[in-house]
Amino acid sequence: MKTVSNSATRPGRPRSFDRSQALEAAKYVFWAQGYEGTSVADLTRAMKITPPSLYAAFGDKRRLFIEAVDDYLGGADNLVAAIASAPSARQAAHDLLHAAADGNTGAHTPAGCLLASSIVSSSAAAADVRESLALIRRRIEVALRDRIAIDAAAGLLTRDIPPEGLAGHVFAVVQGMSTLAKDGADRAKLRLIVDTAMRVWPQD
Repeated sequence: MKTVSNSATRPGRPRSFDRSQALEAAKYVFWAQGYEGTSVADLTRAMKITPPSLYAAFGDKRRLFIEAVDDYLGGADNLVAAIASAPSARQAAHDLLHAAADGNTGAHTPAGCLLASSIVSSSAAAADVRESLALIRRRIEVALRDRIAIDAAAGLLTRDIPPEGLAGHVFAVVQGMSTLAKDGADRAKLRLIVDTAMRVWPQD
């Protein structure tokens, strides 16, 4: 007859750390060092937990990173919903651009955007992570494109600019500001770029 080990019958131990605090710590490490530049040892040191605790709470480094990105965005679902419910496409773009400018230049956070620059280039081993981030970005861009299309159909935007092109332009500015911030651009410069982008927003 098979015996049952103590480990199989013992109830799970309560977590000895604050999961949200650990996630926050991991987010800043990924933000500062990028996905591939961050080791599990870097993460556990910052999170003040052991590798087994990391794996038990978050699965693995990849899943921890994707969760950190979602936390950085305030929830991708929430961001998409905010774009869809914005008073206008212009307001949605304005809010995205200003959030990027301010988020890229926080006084106590790494420069640049976690979503935009943490895995711009990577090895083949991280291809699935790179694609996961690309899917998140595309989802947000599609939400903006659809919001632009609604205003265009209502006659609030000039019809000669395709919604896809305008949404792509906004995201090109977002991506570019992350690079500029990493190169040392301050918040005033990024806000000036945002103001310039919004001045050329097409309106009937």
